[in-house]
Amino acid sequence: MEPSWESSVTESINAIYLLFSAYLVFVMQLGFAMLCAGSVRAKNAMNIMLTNVVDAVVGSLSYYLFGFAFAFGEGPSENPFIGTSYFALHSIPSSSYDYSFFLYQWAFAIAVAGITSGSIAERTQFSAYLIFSFFLSGFVYPVVAHWVWSSSGWLSSSSSSLLFGSGAIDFAGSGVVHLVGGVAGLWGALIEGPRVGRFDAFGKPMVMRGHNATLVVLGTFLLWFGWFGFNPGSFGKILVAYPNTVNQGNWTAVGRTAVTTTLAGSTAGIVTLFGRRLLVGHWDALDVCNGLLGGFVAITSGCSVVEPWAAIVCGFFAAWVLIGLNILALKLKIDDPLEAAQLHGGCGAWGLIFTGLFAKEEFIIQAYDSGLIGASRSSGLLMGGGWGLIGAQVVELLAIVGWVSLTMGPLFYLLHWLGILRISMDDEVAGLDISSHGGYAYNAHEEESGPRFYGDYMRMQNN
Repeated sequence: MEPSWESSVTESINAIYLLFSAYLVFVMQLGFAMLCAGSVRAKNAMNIMLTNVVDAVVGSLSYYLFGFAFAFGEGPSENPFIGTSYFALHSIPSSSYDYSFFLYQWAFAIAVAGITSGSIAERTQFSAYLIFSFFLSGFVYPVVAHWVWSSSGWLSSSSSSLLFGSGAIDFAGSGVVHLVGGVAGLWGALIEGPRVGRFDAFGKPMVMRGHNATLVVLGTFLLWFGWFGFNPGSFGKILVAYPNTVNQGNWTAVGRTAVTTTLAGSTAGIVTLFGRRLLVGHWDALDVCNGLLGGFVAITSGCSVVEPWAAIVCGFFAAWVLIGLNILALKLKIDDPLEAAQLHGGCGAWGLIFTGLFAKEEFIIQAYDSGLIGASRSSGLLMGGGWGLIGAQVVELLAIVGWVSLTMGPLFYLLHWLGILRISMDDEVAGLDISSHGGYAYNAHEEESGPRFYGDYMRMQNN
């Protein structure tokens, strides 16, 4: 029987919504590029912008060939650990997925490697970056996505066998995306060690500020804009009416999700602004930008299943998680130029726990059961839902930390052992732009005493 024109229009509107959301998430690559470029020294700006481009191009191929299949592959041999079909988009479109869904998930996948690159900025060989970016977006991240977002995943809230009768709720990826990228970045930073001059002979941290606050602020606002595709877009469909209502459907939940995202990020930003003012004695635009992003990361897990007031709670604690982890990182002599491990890893972990505490049953049913009448779901612990959901959230957190540590840790160590992970001290002092990319990103910059052109740099190396 041919589909009715009403169903065709509905499917078309939903496809347009998902594609538009994918485009918004892809804009976040530009945001990452600007944020990273502004957060490093001028002599490394070309390198960090190139790595962000590589995220997209390498991630496109790896996710097309393997990643999507590992994340969402179904079929007779499906299992709760990893997908086994749809390699190179074979049999797509299917009854479950189409090209729009692939593009949206691809935009997520390429964001993960961008998170990790920030933790190891200004000291990593470009060849090593190509290797770990391909591996992270093509295998490590897709496996976690399968656990949580595939209907056959062992942590999924859409599974026929729910963990603890609940399944883990990670709606847009505080754990799947941000915690994965943060933990991978942490291992990279630990194995590479700090940048030259980051800590003095007595272990005291030395200030290494980024060269362009304008780019940091621009990148932050671009990421904020893209997050409206990241979180609300994760509904996948906007034209879904809820039963026994006149004017409510996914469109109302999408609007609420955008509101909770905004409130969490804004609260974290203002708390970080005043918190850092108390600690360092001045108002710092760069700190408030990272605080804002920390709030977005934290709310990403529960954005669709919590009340707006709970989002403010989420953002408040996310700011202190970030501030506290940054202090701890300095004490442990962990050098992360973009605070990526602390921001995405720490705030991502808090986001999972927050969802287990504050998720509301009505909203969970809307997000996962399209508002089905008579459906029952485990809600947050502080919302009277018992221990099922918070237990599943903790299991997801531990599983992600363990999986990424077992895969990315050995990979970084192998690259280090082979001598292809970190650049030499001379190259690092000169800057990656001149030593690896043929010249600086700018015609004039603050390091005027160094070599201006690649030929000058090579002559210095030969003398």
